[in-house]
Amino acid sequence: MGKLSIPILGFLLLFFAAAAGDTKKYLKYKDPKQPLGVRIKDLMSRMTLQEKIGQMVQVERSVATPDVMKKYFIGSVLSGGGSVPAPKASAETWVKTVNDIQKGALSTRLGIPMIYGIDAVHGHNNVYKATIFPHNVGLGVTRDPQLIKRIGEATALEVRATGIPYVFAPCIAVCRDPRWGRCYESYSEDSRIVQALTEIIPGLQGDLPANSKKGVPFVAPGKTKVAACAKHYVGDGGTTRGINENNTVISLNGLLNIHMPAYFNAITKGVATVMVSYSSWNGKKMHANRDLVTGFLKNKMKFRGIVISDWQGIDRITSPPHANYSYSVEAGVSAGIDMVMVPYNFTEFIDDLTYQVKNKIIPMSRVNDAVQRILRVKFTMGLFENPLADLSLTSQLGSQEHRELAREAVRKSLVLLKNGESADEPLLPLPKKAPKILVAGSHADNLGYQCGGWTITWQGLGGNDLTSGTTIVNAIKNTVDPATQVVFNQNPDVNFVKSNKFSYAIVVVGETPYAETFGDSLNLTIPEPGPSTITNVCTSVKCVVVIISGRPVVIQPYLANIDALVAAWLPGTEGQGVADVLFGDYEFTGKLARTWFKTVDQLPMNVGDQHYDPLFPFGFGLTTKRTKN
Repeated sequence: MGKLSIPILGFLLLFFAAAAGDTKKYLKYKDPKQPLGVRIKDLMSRMTLQEKIGQMVQVERSVATPDVMKKYFIGSVLSGGGSVPAPKASAETWVKTVNDIQKGALSTRLGIPMIYGIDAVHGHNNVYKATIFPHNVGLGVTRDPQLIKRIGEATALEVRATGIPYVFAPCIAVCRDPRWGRCYESYSEDSRIVQALTEIIPGLQGDLPANSKKGVPFVAPGKTKVAACAKHYVGDGGTTRGINENNTVISLNGLLNIHMPAYFNAITKGVATVMVSYSSWNGKKMHANRDLVTGFLKNKMKFRGIVISDWQGIDRITSPPHANYSYSVEAGVSAGIDMVMVPYNFTEFIDDLTYQVKNKIIPMSRVNDAVQRILRVKFTMGLFENPLADLSLTSQLGSQEHRELAREAVRKSLVLLKNGESADEPLLPLPKKAPKILVAGSHADNLGYQCGGWTITWQGLGGNDLTSGTTIVNAIKNTVDPATQVVFNQNPDVNFVKSNKFSYAIVVVGETPYAETFGDSLNLTIPEPGPSTITNVCTSVKCVVVIISGRPVVIQPYLANIDALVAAWLPGTEGQGVADVLFGDYEFTGKLARTWFKTVDQLPMNVGDQHYDPLFPFGFGLTTKRTKN
């Protein structure tokens, strides 16, 4: 027996050595030299049902522990609006958070990296000290695709600076009724402007290679680009009375001519993902609309990227939401949704979908289609080669170069609606040299108000402590002659205005921040004390009124008292861009990309309508010349 023990021992050693070597054996899917299709096929052949379903799940950061990632094979994580690792978190903190979650995903049997997504809808807007660009409603005014592309490039760099490779942008809604609380997320009521400004997609993702097949997702490999998301498919901007998540009543022809065109452009430019809309089309929930999601988007438009749900989007297939979750899972996945933004009750989703696949309620082919699309995007982006972020881009966050770009965007997004009682006597541009000027209004010294919703938090904030930037009153002080006395009084009474002998006044008023349904409004009035401030100041001294709003608002009753009127939309952190144009360092060039109504009774009213009687028509915008003062 003693003689046998040595060969047996040798055999066992060989066996264990072979087993150890086996774990390092060549895996086709991990080889970047292999063609994309080969890598996808190889990886899918190794995946269990549990691993496949895990790829279809997107969970919120707050529940995405490394253990959860590993145990449930979670494919994607997101930060909801305002979901941050810590208040005022640094880029370094963000990178560590994302990498810790990623390490959980990489520790699974197959080591499939997760993809982390965030709403970066006007810059990297959840993140402290990021550059906040004007919201889309202002960018539409510029009609400048190259400017919007540069904003996409800057946004991608700031997002990647925090370790995140995926953004839920752009919103390519065509807002047809300003009563909608998301109208500021839309570039225009005219689909042609929205189509042109899909140029943000190559800015975010990189330019599509010349030989690309239509519909195939593209994200340039490396550290500087992000996967984009065209949203919300389709008709989100056409709901009745602008009610958020409601019903878009329109013919197929109308849907294709108004709400669909920008999706063709987005897909042609290689957009990686498309998010489905909460809204319905003629009574059918988009999240359950197989004809439009699978039939049209995937089959007719040949989209090969990921179709993702909105936040709890499948829950909202039923009314009330989550009333029949197993039905919602079946309807949403069967419609063609590949990745479900659950975002909290992920075990319920996994259990329901697993049951339905095992019982052939949902065919395995549908799960395979979803996983194939998810892996296609992950492989294309280079996530398998570079799953972990580093700190090499942290200096990009809120960089001076990006702030200058945002300031340029502000200048080009302003629309001059009135300038003096006649063209012979314009008030703008304002003189920088004056003995004493008044700056008034609730929005003159309020960074949160000028940024609007989707800034630091989901609904946005008031005040000046939310992030870093330049308020409009500070921009004015930076611009006027040092000898000019600038008096700031948020809501002065008539006596104060008259007794101070001001050369002129700048009044900055408008809407307070909101997002989504909280912004739905049937009256579209400027909240008090805005109207009182306009009346008190503008009846007493020559005045410019600057409106900070996410959409046209009721202004007709005050127009006679206003000498000059500027629509500044939601300009973001770089308020200096407003002063640049008010004082003539740059000219006004912006033209309305939305119709400005007289009264809300006229709504919806869009360019091309038979009964079109606006206060200021689509395309309107006065110009000024630069001054040397």
